Amino acid sequence: MNIDNNFYIEAYDPQALHNKMENMKNKDDEALMKVCKEFEAIFIQMMFKEMYKTIPEDGIIEKSNGTKIFEEMYIEEISNEIAKEDSGFGLAKMMYEQFKKGYVSW
Repeated sequence: MNIDNNFYIEAYDPQALHNKMENMKNKDDEALMKVCKEFEAIFIQMMFKEMYKTIPEDGIIEKSNGTKIFEEMYIEEISNEIAKEDSGFGLAKMMYEQFKKGYVSW
């Protein structure tokens, strides 16, 4: 039976520790950007829903519950797609930079 002691050897190697810290930092950065994009999607969704409320519902045919559900799902999906793009509205990027620079603590 072989016991792998590489973990303990790497723990005392400064370069290996530095590499592990960089990997953790990169994963944290990716997770932070993902959360910022999710927040941007929620913000866009809320904004679109409020904008949608301003459209008059007067019409010949009354909307069914299925139509209302579909419209809400459509707004949610459009919001997610806008936030997924690199630029989006720019809110996710601004929030990410604020968190990275330490202006906002989490």
